[in-house]
Amino acid sequence: MKFSEYRAMDATAMRKGLQDKQFTAEELLDAARSRLDQVNDRINAVVLDLTDEAAAEIADGLPTGPLAGVPMVLKDMDGQLGGALCTFGSRSLRDWVAPYDSTLFARYRGNGAVFVGKTNCPEFGIMGITEPELHGPTRNPWNTDHTPGGSSGGSAASVAAGIVPVGHAGDGGGSIRIPSAYCGLFGLKPSRGRMPMGPDVADGWNGLAIPHVITRSVRDSALFLETTCGPDLGAPYGPPEGTTKFLAAAARPPRRLRVGVTRKAFLAETQDREIVAAVDNAAGLLAELGHDVVELDLKLDADEVAEAYLTINASCIARDIQLTEAKTGRTPRPEDFERATWFLGQVGQAVSGRDLENALGVAGALGRSVAEQMETVDVHMSATTAQPPARVGELGLGTAEKVGLSTIRRVSALTGPALNPLFRTAIAQLASDSLARTPNTQVFNMTGQPAMSVPLAWTTTGLPIGIQFAGMFGDEALLLSLAGQLEDARPWFDRTPVV
Repeated sequence: MKFSEYRAMDATAMRKGLQDKQFTAEELLDAARSRLDQVNDRINAVVLDLTDEAAAEIADGLPTGPLAGVPMVLKDMDGQLGGALCTFGSRSLRDWVAPYDSTLFARYRGNGAVFVGKTNCPEFGIMGITEPELHGPTRNPWNTDHTPGGSSGGSAASVAAGIVPVGHAGDGGGSIRIPSAYCGLFGLKPSRGRMPMGPDVADGWNGLAIPHVITRSVRDSALFLETTCGPDLGAPYGPPEGTTKFLAAAARPPRRLRVGVTRKAFLAETQDREIVAAVDNAAGLLAELGHDVVELDLKLDADEVAEAYLTINASCIARDIQLTEAKTGRTPRPEDFERATWFLGQVGQAVSGRDLENALGVAGALGRSVAEQMETVDVHMSATTAQPPARVGELGLGTAEKVGLSTIRRVSALTGPALNPLFRTAIAQLASDSLARTPNTQVFNMTGQPAMSVPLAWTTTGLPIGIQFAGMFGDEALLLSLAGQLEDARPWFDRTPVV
């Protein structure tokens, strides 16, 4: 199979071709392997090659499911593949082999998906870039001087470069939507409770994180969502209300919608001019399609929301660091982690139960407030990111260096009333450094609403720009329907990078 033939198909077309016996799963895997060998040295997206194992599984006979024979990659976190290395991008887990499949990966496997490789991610998924010290930086196929975003940057780069049509991803603060925006792809974060998290995770990052996929086509996202959604045994949330006929939804245009739009950033003060222009352009497209577009700047206390988000995040990273001991038998040491990760973990150690409860209270109140503000619209639209992709190495260890290693020692050593000012200073600095470029996605992790990034624009230098749409809780079907209409109106599938 020629690469041009392989690249011209999404997963849905591949599935149809396999069913019609136009080609075989072996041929698809060979095309994926060839493309991996051709481009991975340039973009460093795949950190564990699984093509030999995939060939053996095909030879043994794949399960007959909706995904049978479709090649995909798996992010090196937000799930685990039994018998394979699972590092979470961390030196501390450099030799840890997962003992069994996570529920989501078992659903992929049980439906016949073919795993081509595992993809790069920042350590424990805490960054909006993918530059772990363990594996080195992943580069954006649109311009290898730039980041593909994070934390699912390896998966996004793999899909954008044509290695596979679908990449598993996870989103705790934008980690599906940010790399989708930076790589010219479609990325949907489902509603809280829509996807399985087990058996080891109850609710990732206290309900902020949810897994799904990054794709080139809307219908592929719908296919994987419909095939794998649903809570698993012991899930803390019931399934959201609303239809799960996602493929049908993606195939039909929506009714006339009332779309609330903002040109402002949520948790930062400024947005790039080209980003704002892209939002304006998308609003014009919606109007051309017959939708009603109205101004709707969501009202929220940006400082309070950012502090709450980082407090929850830091608490969870502290636990992630501690869990490495149970997996490896090694006591966590600073030298086994990147400085920014260790710093965030130390802040998390200093978070009190009251601090965490306050932060969760802010998240809960935000969910109520945003739902009330969106009562007059069907969908909310904004930019996915506030700035175009940063250059590789531009962000790096800035957070840890600006706050200072002395603060790490002071925060970890203090308790009681003296801690609070240092804690708040550290959190405020973290928020300022880490959210300046990507301040628009975290709100919908905290509210639990579904949100998607749609590739509707490019910068004058040829880098993709994503437009974010958020729906009411459980309304993925409406988002997919709108995305399908936008895809028809302004196709992006054949717009691919030169890499």
